[in-house]
Amino acid sequence: MARTGVITFKGNPMTLAGDEVKVGSAAPEFTLHYFEGGFKTIRKSDLAGKPTLVSIVPSLDTGVCQIQTKKFNEELASMGDKINALTVSLDLPFAQNRFCGAEGIKNMRVGSDYQTHSFGAAWGVMIDELKLLARAVYVLDSTGKVVYAEIVPEVTHEPNYAGAAAALKQLI
Repeated sequence: MARTGVITFKGNPMTLAGDEVKVGSAAPEFTLHYFEGGFKTIRKSDLAGKPTLVSIVPSLDTGVCQIQTKKFNEELASMGDKINALTVSLDLPFAQNRFCGAEGIKNMRVGSDYQTHSFGAAWGVMIDELKLLARAVYVLDSTGKVVYAEIVPEVTHEPNYAGAAAALKQLI
């Protein structure tokens, strides 16, 4: 189902494809790709057993997305291996890998939805007009249930870092 008016990009209303993922629901299944000595996959099942932060960004080649990823990386450092943290974008895995290496992103994994765009559709965060993912943050409990959900209303704005971090800290 398409949802119009949920978000804007530089003030212009955009359409999100897919159904909204709400607090209390099971996180949708997904398969993302990353590059680490070869192409590999990340699936929802790989995150089971630990609370998880899912940070969704349009592109790591933009300033706000870089800020978001760096801030979460710093915030989550103190939680160590008690949690999973994942940044999702449509950037190619090579570009994600390059960004993380250059910026010292070590507390978050990155996954790309570039092959099928199925993550964006399943999570209801694909911006139909731009064919990019909306800026959003989800926190999942150790069973994959959504306990925090934020779709940032204006794509060029940052998410509520404190709200997401607080929700995650309550689970550890």
